[in-house]
Amino acid sequence: MTDLVVTAVGPVRLVELNRPEQRNAMSDELHTGLASVWDEVAADPAARAVVLTGRGRAFSAGGNIDAMTRVQRDTAYRERQVDEARRIITGLIRCPLPVVAAVNGPAVGLGCSLALLSDLVLIADDAYVADPHVQVGLVAGDGGAFVLPLLVGATRAKELLFLGDRVGAEDAVRLGIANRVAPKDKLLDEAMELAARLAALPAQALRETKRAVNRHLEQALDTVMEPALLAERDTMHGPEHIAAVERIIASRGRG
Repeated sequence: MTDLVVTAVGPVRLVELNRPEQRNAMSDELHTGLASVWDEVAADPAARAVVLTGRGRAFSAGGNIDAMTRVQRDTAYRERQVDEARRIITGLIRCPLPVVAAVNGPAVGLGCSLALLSDLVLIADDAYVADPHVQVGLVAGDGGAFVLPLLVGATRAKELLFLGDRVGAEDAVRLGIANRVAPKDKLLDEAMELAARLAALPAQALRETKRAVNRHLEQALDTVMEPALLAERDTMHGPEHIAAVERIIASRGRG
């Protein structure tokens, strides 16, 4: 697999989204890889912590137009995308290893969800997060509606999800979306150092503490995530999403 690269650095597993020319937008390979990688690193007996980041200028731009147009007409593909999104979310939550997100650039849509569902988040000083699902006619089902209210409260989560506004690095820390800001050129080093500190902690105590804290997320899996994912599935082939994608394609053609 080339779109998702896993590298062993001592007890740390560096997981990199590897589509830099596409700003790490999802490909089928990358989406499928993210659905399975959490079980794979958890099964690695030498792994103790994970760093998740993107290669190039972006963390992840989220979805891509090819997939958006295909889900509109291909029912089986649409169901597969929803199933993989479910596995990405539950995989991150249930991965026993601590996951540090190194948000090196824009984290948008599913990219935003990947960051928010990580255990600790370091964000580059020029990076931002945003969830624009609603702006393209979709329900924010693959993470935003599920995790944002637990991080920032319901009122602020609604504002961020309804409007899709960008949240810069300093505001992300202030709101509780990220733990701290790092200079862009030092971000990965700081994330790897943090992961090494986590890897050196007593493994069972750390894993069970993560499990205990994530019980708050587990309780919301069925009550929030599943209905939200199914609602997103229904909007994937709805007229508002189709029109939004057509506008995006038309604007690119004019550019």
